[in-house]
Amino acid sequence: WIFMMVMSLLIPLSMIGFGTYLRSKAPKKINYLYGYRTSMSMKNKDTWDFAHNYFGSLWYKTGWIVLFITVIAMLMLLGKDTQTIGILGAIIVVLQCIPMLGVIIPTEKALKKNFDEDGNRR
Repeated sequence: WIFMMVMSLLIPLSMIGFGTYLRSKAPKKINYLYGYRTSMSMKNKDTWDFAHNYFGSLWYKTGWIVLFITVIAMLMLLGKDTQTIGILGAIIVVLQCIPMLGVIIPTEKALKKNFDEDGNRR
């Protein structure tokens, strides 16, 4: 149970940690290696900074929600057999990927709402 608890906390804690970092310190230069990289976010420095701030804030908030739900779900598995913990723990981790990746959609919508297709502010 302890191992699966630690593994299931990796995604929400990463979301909280990277969310905190990205919303305050976007990578200084637009690059293809690190950061929130979509065609819209990489148009210019303004879209780059906006996307990182927005995405980071969403990851931070969503990470706390996912963390809370994960802890409750894992506490419900306390005392269960190893196979049940393994299967349900894996399901929890897979389900965590939905909000982790799902924040891309509102981030792209916010970019399109605030910037035109050339990256100029509306």
